[in-house]
Amino acid sequence: MLQNIIKYYYTKNNFPLFHSGDTITVFFEIKEGEKKRIQSFKGVVIKKQGKGLTKTFTIRKISAGIGIERIFILNQPNIQKIEINKKGKVRRSKIYYFRTLKGKKARVKS
Repeated sequence: MLQNIIKYYYTKNNFPLFHSGDTITVFFEIKEGEKKRIQSFKGVVIKKQGKGLTKTFTIRKISAGIGIERIFILNQPNIQKIEINKKGKVRRSKIYYFRTLKGKKARVKS
């Protein structure tokens, strides 16, 4: 039974391959009472970690001058779609130094 569930999650999510430094948009479903709506979150991938069903990734964006980070579980059923907006070239797999940069320094090379 558990193996069937694992196979279902691996075959269900056909998301594109992305890495740290890429700018992506995640479309996910939100329930507000009885209504459901799809919300998007666009930002730079700071890190990817884990493997299998526990794989997560963190996205960072700047909104009104304040940095916002959000952690997504890759196999969450409420994630509808992931779009890659721009491929980024970084030297590290976890770009924590990106948090301290501001302005033009906070750009990622294409």
